[in-house]
Amino acid sequence: MASSDSSSAQQAREDLADRLGEIRLDAGLKGSQLAQRLGWYPSKVSRIQTARTSPSADDIRAWCTACGAEDQAADLIQRLRDVEGMFVDWRRMERDGLRHAQEAVRPLFERTTRFRAYSSWFVPGLIQSRAYTEAVLRAVQRRRVAVDDVDAAVAARMDRQQILHEGGRTFAFLVEESVLRSGMGGREVMAGQLGQLITVGSLPNVSLGVVPMSASRSRMPVEGFWIYDSVQVNVELVSGYLTLTQQREVAMYAETFAELSELAVYGAEARSLIALALRALG
Repeated sequence: MASSDSSSAQQAREDLADRLGEIRLDAGLKGSQLAQRLGWYPSKVSRIQTARTSPSADDIRAWCTACGAEDQAADLIQRLRDVEGMFVDWRRMERDGLRHAQEAVRPLFERTTRFRAYSSWFVPGLIQSRAYTEAVLRAVQRRRVAVDDVDAAVAARMDRQQILHEGGRTFAFLVEESVLRSGMGGREVMAGQLGQLITVGSLPNVSLGVVPMSASRSRMPVEGFWIYDSVQVNVELVSGYLTLTQQREVAMYAETFAELSELAVYGAEARSLIALALRALG
């Protein structure tokens, strides 16, 4: 599976750099010769080709033209745009507050018919109670967001949950048992959230699995992620938000979800674990 940082975006940058290097070689040019044709310092060609510096769209056009590969420029510029959109750090995503981040994913949710979500940290947003959502978003706001629009962000997330009750969609949620015992928001908040899980898990279009804590499990917990149909994966990292659309990477996360699903318990067994977590609250 893709590693749990922005390495997927970096790999995409390196793939783009490698392709530019191949174009130069196909043209029979040394780096210094290409730099001379472009009027650049040789160090700029080197930095771009080793992915130390990301090229601009104009750089790519000039590179391809100098190498007689103008027909490849449009495809490479699209690759560049894809790379730039893969990894967004939280400061950039949340600079205008948390509500915008909640509303920005609404179109993606509306066009998706099959949702798969795994979480080792929090209850997934679509099945959070209002109080739990407020506790989570308040903690995020205090830690890293200057704008306090938590109430509006909570309302946006609650509104998005209506999608659970629309026809033609299926949802599969996997959570680690530790999520049930996280204590997020305190006893009353967690008690309400655990009750919410029991309610949501009974919906006919929802599958809720709990991965039990075990010393002998064959697959360790990983970062939380969402799979939308079979076309996109979003991963929430400590440093930012990763979007993956390459089929190879989407397939890796789908395979990981399937492996974790095999470790999970469902139905009465899942409800039993939730009930144990409820009793542990005292």
